[in-house]
Amino acid sequence: MDDGACPQCGFTPEVIDGFRAWAPAMARAGGGFEAEYFALLAELEDRNFWFRSRNRLLVWALKTYFPAMTSFLEVGCGTGYVLRGIAEAFPAARLTGSEIFVDGLQHAAERVPQAEFVQMDARAMPYREAFDVVGAFDVIEHIDDDEGVLSNLYSAVKPGGGLMVTVPQHRWLWSAADDYARHERRYSARELRKKVEAAGFSVVRSTSFVSLLLPLMALSRIKRQSVEAYDPTAELRLPPAVNRGLEAFLTLERALLRAGVDAPAGGSRLIIARRPG
Repeated sequence: MDDGACPQCGFTPEVIDGFRAWAPAMARAGGGFEAEYFALLAELEDRNFWFRSRNRLLVWALKTYFPAMTSFLEVGCGTGYVLRGIAEAFPAARLTGSEIFVDGLQHAAERVPQAEFVQMDARAMPYREAFDVVGAFDVIEHIDDDEGVLSNLYSAVKPGGGLMVTVPQHRWLWSAADDYARHERRYSARELRKKVEAAGFSVVRSTSFVSLLLPLMALSRIKRQSVEAYDPTAELRLPPAVNRGLEAFLTLERALLRAGVDAPAGGSRLIIARRPG
């Protein structure tokens, strides 16, 4: 891809707002997300317990399972919040972030100027055996063809390389928050493992997280609001004391995960896998 063309089909991407666009028709109005949400996320992620805790979990997982990683692709990188954490933990790594909306890439490029960013539809990726590790964090639940995306991630990672995926878990937690986020599904542990293995990966670890807060999360989801009445900023604009308390619970949970304790239930699931080498 050094010349800008796809090595498989020869397609040359357009350039939109300074980013190579592999799916230009979707750059302003892609599927599965509300583009205007990026600005809100960029403003609030740094202060929110969930984003901060998830980042620490992902960086720990990368250091633990793929310590020699030198190249990383994040599909659906959003505002670059996760990629910035990875850049700080692996300063010498070659980092690439993709997003279907160029609106998100503007924020991401500001956060991680050393990374490469491309506009791309995860259902049609130009990469083949190009990265040590590939990741998709709370992304594939937005996409109808999640199995096709996982197959593309398999193609993009080098033989012997790794996959990291996080998804929302438990269908019974479905609420207006999922409708607003335009989720296609919430996963069970069995469903996610089955789809990852069907793509060709070998699962290394599969665990729930946001487990200690599951009762609180369930209570908040019982209010089956309509999408119109749902306030997406409520869980992002928590009082500081509440935010700190919730983050403390997830810090304890992360210690249990580091000790090898896999939680059977939780608001989210992390799966770590390898492409056979």
